Amino acid sequence: MTTTPPPAALELRGLHKSFSSGAGTVHAVRGIDLTIRPGEVVAFLGPNGAGKTTTIDMVLGLSDPTAGCVRIFGKTPVEAIGAGQVAAVMQTGGLLRDITVAETVELTAALFGTSTSATPYLERAGIADIAGRTVAKCSGGQQQRLRFAMALVSEPDLLLLDEPTTGMDVEGRREFWSAIREDAAHGRTIVFATHYLEEADAYADRIVLVSQGRIVADGSAAEIKNLASGRTVSARVDDPPERDEVAATVRAIPGVDTVEERGARLIVRASDSDVVARYLLTSTAARDLEIAAENLEDAFLALTTGSTAHDSTEGARR
Repeated sequence: MTTTPPPAALELRGLHKSFSSGAGTVHAVRGIDLTIRPGEVVAFLGPNGAGKTTTIDMVLGLSDPTAGCVRIFGKTPVEAIGAGQVAAVMQTGGLLRDITVAETVELTAALFGTSTSATPYLERAGIADIAGRTVAKCSGGQQQRLRFAMALVSEPDLLLLDEPTTGMDVEGRREFWSAIREDAAHGRTIVFATHYLEEADAYADRIVLVSQGRIVADGSAAEIKNLASGRTVSARVDDPPERDEVAATVRAIPGVDTVEERGARLIVRASDSDVVARYLLTSTAARDLEIAAENLEDAFLALTTGSTAHDSTEGARR
């Protein structure tokens, strides 16, 4: 007996979105194909204007695709949202300044036809201690955590966060993400759009890198870094003639991008650092070998601004 696999938490197929204006047509999203499985925490990462918010608007049913389709647990956005399976934490809006934090969550519950206590949701968002404070007296970070508590009321299967920590200080961002990760540990699917590289690196299981309305890379933070620039292998070769000979041999190794001599050290950038390191350690007199991964910022810049950006990345998850 065969069992039908569960539907994807989020599936985008051939997604396009264009806007017409007096200056012409703007292609904000240019053919995104993406599948996100239940329980994943995925960062939607890209520079300003990459198409992140436009895509989230289509997932939330706030905007219709010019072409392509969106499915959430096999349903249309309208069907999934109507069933309470989707909630969102947006950058701004959605708060009444003159009522309290607890009253805000209770009002949200009433919109879903329930009269539940606000306390469990405020506790999960880490703001139960300010339940009686009016929204107007809350900091920006506290207001974002209040939006998170509101989003939890329907116990959504998919939670979308659009630049959720913009304007927060470092401590506020850390506390916000601590609350998000604790909630995600219970199996909720979370997709967040951000331009903070450190947030994507620290909190996402998977990064979808978007540039100019297209996906240019898709994988773990380590995979993204490796796709963009590989790793740097450096080693000391004291004898100059031998160093020149080793450099020439390393340049011929598949996957080696550059070889640089800095005094007695060879600096090798390669997509497969293991092959380079194995050769240096077993076939040469190289010593003091070091391998360093490129950081996410290097990968981000290379994939979104350089000639290495492309529509699909070999070896990346789709």
